[in-house]
Amino acid sequence: MKKIWTIGTRGSKLALKQTEIVVRALSSLYPGMEFPVKTIKTKGDTIWDRPLHLIGGKGLFVKEIEDELLRGSIDMAVHSVKDLPSELEDGLILGAVLKREDPRDAFISLGYNRLEAVPPLSKIGTSSLRRKAQILRLKKEIEVIPLRGNVDTRIRKLKTQSLDGIILACAGVKRMGFTEHIREIIPVDIMVPSAGQGAIGIEVRYDNNEVIQLLSPVNDPVSAEEISIERELLGKIGGGCQIPLGIHANIKERSLTLYLSMGGENGRTFVHEKETYRREQAADAVREAHNKIKPFLA
Repeated sequence: MKKIWTIGTRGSKLALKQTEIVVRALSSLYPGMEFPVKTIKTKGDTIWDRPLHLIGGKGLFVKEIEDELLRGSIDMAVHSVKDLPSELEDGLILGAVLKREDPRDAFISLGYNRLEAVPPLSKIGTSSLRRKAQILRLKKEIEVIPLRGNVDTRIRKLKTQSLDGIILACAGVKRMGFTEHIREIIPVDIMVPSAGQGAIGIEVRYDNNEVIQLLSPVNDPVSAEEISIERELLGKIGGGCQIPLGIHANIKERSLTLYLSMGGENGRTFVHEKETYRREQAADAVREAHNKIKPFLA
Protein backbone atom coordinates (compact mmCIF):
# COMPACT_ATOMS: atom_id res chain seq x y z
CA MET A 1 0.00 0.00 0.00
CA LYS A 2 1.37 3.40 -0.95
CA LYS A 3 2.34 6.04 1.61
CA ILE A 4 0.85 9.26 0.20
CA TRP A 5 -2.88 9.70 -0.37
CA THR A 6 -4.16 13.01 -1.79
CA ILE A 7 -7.47 14.34 -0.48
CA GLY A 8 -9.59 16.72 -2.55
CA THR A 9 -11.90 19.32 -1.06
CA ARG A 10 -13.43 22.73 -1.61
CA GLY A 11 -11.48 25.68 -0.32
CA SER A 12 -14.15 27.14 1.96
CA LYS A 13 -13.33 27.50 5.64
CA LEU A 14 -15.87 24.85 6.63
CA ALA A 15 -14.75 22.42 3.92
CA LEU A 16 -11.13 22.77 5.05
CA LYS A 17 -12.15 22.28 8.69
CA GLN A 18 -14.02 19.11 7.77
CA THR A 19 -11.07 17.85 5.76
CA GLU A 20 -8.84 18.57 8.73
CA ILE A 21 -11.09 16.27 10.81
CA VAL A 22 -10.63 13.51 8.21
CA VAL A 23 -6.85 14.03 7.97
CA ARG A 24 -6.53 13.92 11.75
CA ALA A 25 -8.50 10.66 11.96
CA LEU A 26 -6.50 8.98 9.19
CA SER A 27 -3.15 10.23 10.46
CA SER A 28 -3.83 8.79 13.91
CA LEU A 29 -4.70 5.43 12.35
CA TYR A 30 -1.81 5.42 9.87
CA PRO A 31 1.14 7.38 11.34
CA GLY A 32 3.46 6.21 8.55
CA MET A 33 1.30 7.73 5.80
CA GLU A 34 0.81 11.27 4.49
CA PHE A 35 -2.50 12.85 3.52
CA PRO A 36 -1.86 16.08 1.56
CA VAL A 37 -4.90 18.23 0.78
CA LYS A 38 -5.70 19.64 -2.67
CA THR A 39 -8.27 22.45 -2.77
CA ILE A 40 -10.52 22.53 -5.83
CA LYS A 41 -12.79 25.42 -6.83
CA THR A 42 -16.34 24.38 -7.74
CA LYS A 43 -19.04 26.26 -9.62
CA GLY A 44 -20.85 26.95 -6.35
CA ASP A 45 -17.73 28.74 -5.06
CA THR A 46 -17.74 31.23 -7.92
CA ILE A 47 -21.35 32.50 -7.88
CA TRP A 48 -22.46 34.51 -4.85
CA ASP A 49 -25.11 36.85 -6.21
CA ARG A 50 -27.92 34.31 -6.62
CA PRO A 51 -29.62 31.67 -4.44
CA LEU A 52 -28.36 28.13 -5.03
CA HIS A 53 -31.69 26.83 -6.34
CA LEU A 54 -31.50 29.36 -9.20
CA ILE A 55 -28.07 28.19 -10.41
CA GLY A 56 -28.42 24.44 -10.50
CA GLY A 57 -28.97 23.08 -7.00
CA LYS A 58 -27.33 19.78 -6.02
CA GLY A 59 -23.91 19.12 -7.50
CA LEU A 60 -22.79 22.75 -7.50
CA PHE A 61 -20.15 22.01 -4.88
CA VAL A 62 -18.97 18.61 -6.08
CA LYS A 63 -18.70 18.21 -9.87
CA GLU A 64 -15.18 19.60 -10.33
CA ILE A 65 -13.96 17.55 -7.36
CA GLU A 66 -15.52 14.39 -8.77
CA ASP A 67 -13.87 15.08 -12.13
CA GLU A 68 -10.45 15.10 -10.45
CA LEU A 69 -11.29 11.95 -8.52
CA LEU A 70 -12.22 10.15 -11.73
CA ARG A 71 -9.02 11.38 -13.41
CA GLY A 72 -6.96 10.05 -10.51
CA SER A 73 -5.38 13.38 -9.54
CA ILE A 74 -6.82 12.85 -6.04
CA ASP A 75 -7.40 9.59 -4.17
CA MET A 76 -10.45 10.59 -2.16
CA ALA A 77 -12.75 13.59 -1.73
CA VAL A 78 -14.27 15.05 1.42
CA HIS A 79 -17.80 16.45 1.19
CA SER A 80 -20.68 17.63 3.30
CA VAL A 81 -23.03 14.77 2.45
CA LYS A 82 -25.96 17.18 2.11
CA ASP A 83 -24.16 18.77 -0.88
CA LEU A 84 -23.99 15.49 -2.78
CA PRO A 85 -26.49 14.66 -5.53
CA SER A 86 -28.61 11.60 -4.72
CA GLU A 87 -26.81 9.75 -7.54
CA LEU A 88 -23.03 9.98 -7.67
CA GLU A 89 -21.09 10.00 -10.94
CA ASP A 90 -20.57 6.58 -12.51
CA GLY A 91 -17.51 4.94 -10.99
CA LEU A 92 -17.76 6.73 -7.64
CA ILE A 93 -19.11 5.63 -4.24
CA LEU A 94 -19.21 6.88 -0.67
CA GLY A 95 -16.29 5.03 0.86
CA ALA A 96 -17.01 6.19 4.40
CA VAL A 97 -19.33 8.36 6.46
CA LEU A 98 -17.83 9.74 9.66
CA LYS A 99 -19.83 9.73 12.89
CA ARG A 100 -22.49 12.34 12.34
CA GLU A 101 -22.39 15.67 14.13
CA ASP A 102 -25.69 17.17 15.35
CA PRO A 103 -27.92 17.13 12.24
CA ARG A 104 -30.35 19.81 13.43
CA ASP A 105 -30.62 23.46 12.41
CA ALA A 106 -29.45 26.25 14.70
CA PHE A 107 -31.23 29.57 15.31
CA ILE A 108 -28.89 32.51 15.87
CA SER A 109 -30.21 35.89 16.95
CA LEU A 110 -29.20 39.00 18.86
CA GLY A 111 -32.67 39.54 20.28
CA TYR A 112 -34.60 36.27 20.54
CA ASN A 113 -33.91 32.95 22.26
CA ARG A 114 -36.17 30.79 20.09
CA LEU A 115 -37.38 30.86 16.50
CA GLU A 116 -40.97 30.64 17.71
CA ALA A 117 -40.47 33.80 19.81
CA VAL A 118 -39.74 35.96 16.75
CA PRO A 119 -42.63 38.43 16.22
CA PRO A 120 -44.54 39.02 12.95
CA LEU A 121 -42.76 41.01 10.20
CA SER A 122 -39.32 40.01 11.52
CA LYS A 123 -36.52 39.26 9.05
CA ILE A 124 -34.87 35.82 9.12
CA GLY A 125 -31.89 35.03 6.88
CA THR A 126 -31.34 31.70 5.13
CA SER A 127 -30.25 30.48 1.70
CA SER A 128 -32.34 27.30 1.90
CA LEU A 129 -35.74 26.74 0.32
CA ARG A 130 -36.30 23.94 2.83
CA ARG A 131 -35.72 26.27 5.78
CA LYS A 132 -37.82 29.01 4.18
CA ALA A 133 -40.78 26.66 3.74
CA GLN A 134 -40.53 25.42 7.32
CA ILE A 135 -40.09 28.92 8.80
CA LEU A 136 -43.24 30.06 6.99
CA ARG A 137 -45.06 26.91 8.10
CA LEU A 138 -44.54 28.15 11.66
CA LYS A 139 -45.00 31.88 11.06
CA LYS A 140 -46.40 33.13 7.76
CA GLU A 141 -45.72 36.80 8.60
CA ILE A 142 -41.93 36.37 8.67
CA GLU A 143 -39.87 37.92 5.86
CA VAL A 144 -37.22 35.42 4.74
CA ILE A 145 -34.05 37.11 3.43
CA PRO A 146 -31.66 35.24 1.07
CA LEU A 147 -28.34 34.71 2.83
CA ARG A 148 -25.20 33.01 1.53
CA GLY A 149 -21.56 32.92 2.61
CA ASN A 150 -19.29 31.20 5.10
CA VAL A 151 -20.57 30.65 8.63
CA ASP A 152 -18.72 33.69 9.99
CA THR A 153 -19.91 35.81 7.04
CA ARG A 154 -23.55 34.92 7.72
CA ILE A 155 -23.19 35.65 11.43
CA ARG A 156 -21.69 39.03 10.52
CA LYS A 157 -24.60 39.73 8.15
CA LEU A 158 -26.97 39.17 11.06
CA LYS A 159 -25.73 42.55 12.33
CA THR A 160 -24.90 44.39 9.10
CA GLN A 161 -28.23 43.57 7.43
CA SER A 162 -30.28 44.21 10.61
CA LEU A 163 -31.71 40.71 10.62
CA ASP A 164 -33.75 39.41 13.54
CA GLY A 165 -32.22 35.97 13.20
CA ILE A 166 -30.50 33.52 10.88
CA ILE A 167 -30.68 29.73 10.57
CA LEU A 168 -27.62 27.61 9.89
CA ALA A 169 -26.73 23.92 10.12
CA CYS A 170 -25.77 23.27 13.73
CA ALA A 171 -22.90 21.00 12.64
CA GLY A 172 -21.19 23.74 10.63
CA VAL A 173 -21.55 26.27 13.43
CA LYS A 174 -20.01 23.81 15.91
CA ARG A 175 -17.16 22.78 13.62
CA MET A 176 -16.23 26.40 13.00
CA GLY A 177 -16.15 27.16 16.72
CA PHE A 178 -19.15 29.50 16.87
CA THR A 179 -21.28 27.44 19.28
CA GLU A 180 -21.65 30.39 21.67
CA HIS A 181 -23.74 32.24 19.06
CA ILE A 182 -26.45 29.55 19.01
CA ARG A 183 -29.65 30.63 20.75
CA GLU A 184 -31.67 27.50 19.94
CA ILE A 185 -31.02 24.12 18.39
CA ILE A 186 -34.33 23.66 16.60
CA PRO A 187 -36.02 20.31 17.32
CA VAL A 188 -36.22 17.94 14.36
CA ASP A 189 -40.00 17.69 14.58
CA ILE A 190 -40.23 21.49 14.11
CA MET A 191 -37.60 21.86 11.37
CA VAL A 192 -36.64 18.68 9.53
CA PRO A 193 -33.01 18.80 8.30
CA SER A 194 -31.74 18.15 4.78
CA ALA A 195 -30.84 14.61 3.81
CA GLY A 196 -27.24 14.08 4.91
CA GLN A 197 -27.06 17.18 7.13
CA GLY A 198 -24.32 16.98 9.76
CA ALA A 199 -22.43 14.18 8.04
CA ILE A 200 -18.97 14.22 6.45
CA GLY A 201 -18.68 11.77 3.56
CA ILE A 202 -15.55 10.53 1.82
CA GLU A 203 -16.04 9.80 -1.87
CA VAL A 204 -13.78 7.33 -3.68
CA ARG A 205 -13.52 5.43 -6.94
CA TYR A 206 -15.52 2.21 -6.62
CA ASP A 207 -12.61 0.09 -7.86
CA ASN A 208 -9.97 1.59 -5.55
CA ASN A 209 -9.93 -1.22 -3.02
CA GLU A 210 -6.84 0.15 -1.26
CA VAL A 211 -8.60 3.39 -0.35
CA ILE A 212 -11.84 1.63 0.57
CA GLN A 213 -9.87 -0.63 2.93
CA LEU A 214 -8.00 2.39 4.32
CA LEU A 215 -11.25 4.18 5.15
CA SER A 216 -13.02 1.26 6.79
CA PRO A 217 -12.02 2.20 10.39
CA VAL A 218 -13.32 5.79 10.08
CA ASN A 219 -16.73 4.73 8.78
CA ASP A 220 -19.52 4.94 11.38
CA PRO A 221 -22.02 2.17 10.57
CA VAL A 222 -25.06 3.83 12.18
CA SER A 223 -24.41 7.20 10.53
CA ALA A 224 -23.81 5.46 7.21
CA GLU A 225 -27.09 3.56 7.54
CA GLU A 226 -29.04 6.73 8.34
CA ILE A 227 -27.45 8.52 5.39
CA SER A 228 -28.21 5.62 3.07
CA ILE A 229 -31.91 5.74 3.99
CA GLU A 230 -32.12 9.50 3.52
CA ARG A 231 -30.33 9.42 0.19
CA GLU A 232 -32.38 6.51 -1.11
CA LEU A 233 -35.58 8.46 -0.44
CA LEU A 234 -34.05 11.62 -1.93
CA GLY A 235 -33.18 9.67 -5.06
CA LYS A 236 -36.73 8.33 -5.44
CA ILE A 237 -38.16 11.83 -5.05
CA GLY A 238 -35.53 13.38 -7.32
CA GLY A 239 -34.96 16.09 -4.75
CA GLY A 240 -32.33 18.80 -4.74
CA CYS A 241 -32.03 22.43 -3.75
CA GLN A 242 -35.03 23.22 -5.97
CA ILE A 243 -37.46 21.31 -3.71
CA PRO A 244 -38.25 22.51 -0.15
CA LEU A 245 -37.66 19.05 1.29
CA GLY A 246 -36.52 17.81 4.69
CA ILE A 247 -35.57 14.17 5.25
CA HIS A 248 -34.03 12.82 8.42
CA ALA A 249 -33.51 9.23 9.57
CA ASN A 250 -32.70 8.55 13.22
CA ILE A 251 -31.65 5.08 14.34
CA LYS A 252 -31.71 4.12 18.02
CA GLU A 253 -30.81 0.48 18.62
CA ARG A 254 -33.51 -1.51 16.74
CA SER A 255 -35.74 1.50 16.02
CA LEU A 256 -35.84 3.78 12.97
CA THR A 257 -37.67 7.12 13.03
CA LEU A 258 -38.07 8.84 9.68
CA TYR A 259 -38.91 12.55 9.67
CA LEU A 260 -40.32 14.10 6.50
CA SER A 261 -41.25 17.65 5.52
CA MET A 262 -42.22 19.09 2.17
CA GLY A 263 -43.90 22.41 1.54
CA GLY A 264 -44.07 25.43 -0.67
CA GLU A 265 -42.08 28.64 -0.54
CA ASN A 266 -45.26 30.39 0.62
CA GLY A 267 -45.41 28.24 3.77
CA ARG A 268 -48.05 25.83 2.50
CA THR A 269 -47.38 22.42 4.05
CA PHE A 270 -47.84 19.27 1.98
CA VAL A 271 -46.27 16.78 4.39
CA HIS A 272 -44.75 17.33 7.82
CA GLU A 273 -44.60 14.24 10.00
CA LYS A 274 -42.59 11.40 11.48
CA GLU A 275 -43.09 7.64 11.48
CA THR A 276 -41.32 5.00 13.56
CA TYR A 277 -40.39 1.56 12.25
CA ARG A 278 -38.28 -1.39 13.22
CA ARG A 279 -34.74 -0.87 12.00
CA GLU A 280 -34.99 -3.70 9.48
CA GLN A 281 -38.05 -2.00 7.91
CA ALA A 282 -35.99 0.71 6.22
CA ALA A 283 -37.22 -0.27 2.75
CA ASP A 284 -40.84 0.00 3.94
CA ALA A 285 -40.11 3.40 5.50
CA VAL A 286 -38.65 4.75 2.26
CA ARG A 287 -41.50 3.36 0.15
CA GLU A 288 -44.23 4.76 2.42
CA ALA A 289 -42.55 8.17 2.65
CA HIS A 290 -42.22 8.30 -1.14
CA ASN A 291 -45.90 7.49 -1.53
CA LYS A 292 -46.80 10.39 0.77
CA ILE A 293 -44.65 12.86 -1.17
CA LYS A 294 -45.43 11.61 -4.70
CA PRO A 295 -48.85 13.35 -5.10
CA PHE A 296 -47.21 16.76 -4.56
CA LEU A 297 -44.36 16.37 -7.06
CA ALA A 298 -44.70 18.32 -10.29
